[in-house]
Amino acid sequence: MSHRPSRSSLNAVHVELFFWDGCPSHPRALADLRAAMAELGLDPGTIAVREIDTHEQATRERFAGSPTIRIDGVDIQPTGDEPYGLTCRVYHRRDGRVSPTPDPADVRDALRAAVTAADVHTSAVQTDPFERS
Repeated sequence: MSHRPSRSSLNAVHVELFFWDGCPSHPRALADLRAAMAELGLDPGTIAVREIDTHEQATRERFAGSPTIRIDGVDIQPTGDEPYGLTCRVYHRRDGRVSPTPDPADVRDALRAAVTAADVHTSAVQTDPFERS
């Protein structure tokens, strides 16, 4: 079953792709992310693409490697105790393979979860019994 986001949740999901230019896999990750968003009815043009280019910035942004995708501030594949820095990231795909980009199914699942959470939040706000008209 395909979940189509409500109009109100379309703007409620904040998607970021962090990258380091020294790692060649970020264009592929961005293309996969855009495709997943389009598939789910989200606007790929809303992705915030942010370059990380210093170790200080990597630490401040909790950047465990390139590419990193966060949806509503949550990494789509938690990094555990990986150190922060200017490095290429390694992802584990669902089929067990190691990859320089996240599994597209993980990206879609994270987007769906965020949209569902946004829909629930929006519904709760719209039906707040204490809201004054």
